[in-house]
Amino acid sequence: MLNWLNSFRKKQPLPAVPTGQCVYAVGDIHGRLDLLDNLLTQIQQDAGNYPGFSRSLVFLGDYVDRGPDSRGVLERLRTLSLPGFEVICLAGNHEEMMSLFLEDADVGADWLRAGGVQTLRSYGIHVHVDSEPTVLRDSLLNVMTRSERDFLRSLGSWYDAGDYMFAHAGIRPGRPYDQQEDADLMWIREPFLSSKRDHGKVVVHGHSINYEPEFFPNSERPRRIGIDTGAFRQGVLTCLALVGTEHRLIQASA
Repeated sequence: MLNWLNSFRKKQPLPAVPTGQCVYAVGDIHGRLDLLDNLLTQIQQDAGNYPGFSRSLVFLGDYVDRGPDSRGVLERLRTLSLPGFEVICLAGNHEEMMSLFLEDADVGADWLRAGGVQTLRSYGIHVHVDSEPTVLRDSLLNVMTRSERDFLRSLGSWYDAGDYMFAHAGIRPGRPYDQQEDADLMWIREPFLSSKRDHGKVVVHGHSINYEPEFFPNSERPRRIGIDTGAFRQGVLTCLALVGTEHRLIQASA
C-alpha cells in the first residue's frame, strides 16, 4: 500500500502557471522605493529570456508604512507601465488601514502605531506627540491627489494563474476561493500558516516576515509560498518568478 501511495505522489504533476505565461510576484515593499526600482530592473531583464510569453507582474500589497518613501512607492505602482506586462496590484492590510484613516480619523492611533507615521512623513506631514488625528487626516487629504486616493480604492483582493493563487496574507483553509473574505485575504496568519491541507492551488503570499522565502511544507510541492522578507527591516525585497513548473527567486537588497 505504501509503495502504491509513493508511486501515486510521484506521478502527480508539479504546480504550473499556464503555458506561455511568466508570472512575477513581489512581496511586501513597505516604502522601500529603492529596492522596488532595483527589483523592477531585474524582472524586466529576466523576462527578456522568454520572448513571446505573456507577462504578469503581481504585487502582493503592503506598499506603505514603516519604510522611508511610501508616497514614492504608491506613485511608482500607480503609474507603472512596463511593455508587455500586465500589472496587478493587490491590497495589503496596511493599505486598508491607510484607507480607513482617510475615511475616519478615529482609527488613526492604530495606523500610526503600525507605521503610518513614516507614511505621513513621506507626504511632508510631521507627527508630534500631541498631534490630533483629525488634523493629520485633513493634512493628508490636502496633499494626496485624487488619483492617489483612487489607486488605493482600486486595489484587488486576489489573483490566480494556473495552479497558483496570490493574496496578501493568505486564505481561510477549507473555504472556496470565491467565498474568501477580504479580512482573511489581507490579515490572516493562523490557521493558514500551519495548515498542511491541499488548498487546491499553491497560495503565494506576503504579510508574515521570514528571513528567507518560505516554501511550506517543502519546495517541490508547496501548499503555500511566503515571500515577505522584511524589506523595511532586513533590506531585502523578494520576487517569485514562475514559468511553467519552474519557480525561482529574484531579490533586491540594500
